[in-house]
Amino acid sequence: MNEALGSVLYLVAASLFIFGLKRLSSPLTARSGNLMGAVGMLLAVVLTLLQADIIDYTVIIAGILVGGTVGTLLARRVAMTGIPQLVAAFNGFGGAASGMVAAAEFLENAPSEVETAITVSISTVVGLATFTGSFVAFGKLQGLIAGRPMLFRGQLFFDSVLVAGIVGTGIWMITSGDRTALWLLIALAGLLGVTRTLPIGGADMPVIVAFLNSMSGLAAASTGFVIGSHALIISGALVGASGLVLTAIMSRAMNRSLANVLFAAFGGNGEGRPDDAGDGSVIRATIEDAAVTLAYARNVIVVPGYGLAVAQAQYAARDLADRLAERGVEVRYAVHPVAGRMPGHMNVLLAEADVPYKQLLDLDEINDDFPRTDVALVVGANDVVNPSAREDPSSPIYGMPILDVDRAATTIVIKRSLSPGFAGIDNPLFYLDATLMLFADARAALEDLARAVPEA
Repeated sequence: MNEALGSVLYLVAASLFIFGLKRLSSPLTARSGNLMGAVGMLLAVVLTLLQADIIDYTVIIAGILVGGTVGTLLARRVAMTGIPQLVAAFNGFGGAASGMVAAAEFLENAPSEVETAITVSISTVVGLATFTGSFVAFGKLQGLIAGRPMLFRGQLFFDSVLVAGIVGTGIWMITSGDRTALWLLIALAGLLGVTRTLPIGGADMPVIVAFLNSMSGLAAASTGFVIGSHALIISGALVGASGLVLTAIMSRAMNRSLANVLFAAFGGNGEGRPDDAGDGSVIRATIEDAAVTLAYARNVIVVPGYGLAVAQAQYAARDLADRLAERGVEVRYAVHPVAGRMPGHMNVLLAEADVPYKQLLDLDEINDDFPRTDVALVVGANDVVNPSAREDPSSPIYGMPILDVDRAATTIVIKRSLSPGFAGIDNPLFYLDATLMLFADARAALEDLARAVPEA
């Protein structure tokens, strides 16, 4: 292929990446943005193959068929509750691919230039640490590994020694070109990914998913420098930068720094007492009680949480909202940035159920409206509506921005039990006089409420 034409087409691919990423910022344009990014990547892959003078395409075609089949099956069959795990796995495989390409380049032709050797070591370390860290996150999200922070005595010292060992091994590899150093570097980087992710609790998974996504992008960009791929450099830099911005947004939404997320070992298992283990101070509501309260409200704000995702209750929530709208009730949704298990989890769920985009409002847009709201309907949310974050300086989540549902005239909480959220602390909201607790599966409760609401 003509080199000038190839450069122009690579520029087109990069432009598609950038405009696609921009369109992902709104639910209204996200689908077209995703398509633009996919077309850009397809173009970049085809151009790379055409310019590589490949003699035998057998392995490449086999890889495309296998990868395309697996990707299609996963995309169509994974439930929305499993999307955070799927994203974590994608981050891991992306990091591993980048690290393996950089390592293969080193093994094939040990770089003589110091700059290239340094880039190879960075790609390998970041890529392999992202791989193992992402699959530890996958295990925590899937419930294969305990969600609580897992530490051992002297872990910070051990991790410090491990980092020093990685730096030393990297210098050894750069100065000597020894393949043994590369294999040792891979092993140490993989171990670091495990030891740094295990101490992070389930409450911080939205931040960690975003951070690991950024690391996979940085690994790809570094590998792009190693093999001289402009498309890989641009796409990796875009993923890395956007992931870091998202990580910062998630950290700010929890009023914590990234360092605190990575090293504070915050959060619990999300396990606690069952609904019948309380002291009797909660006000239990029946379906009929809640239905009447909702039916005669002027306005309702629905607050979705991970419990809604687990129960696959997004369609039932929309049906209830439609039934209330028929009675003239104004219904909107308040979405906290860290509700669910990954950034944007609730937005994706509600969009899947065709909830109008104009009804989806973030914390800053809707929080001031709660004092003028008749009913706040909390579905499976916990930490993001905990008043302790606003009122109790001794609380571990003090200072975290929350949705002020306790300031509504009435709050209805649909929850299976009084168990704490991923932060592992109790929620005073449940015991307020204006709070009605509806202990039930989210989907079943919302379906029953929709049937119980009187017709207009």
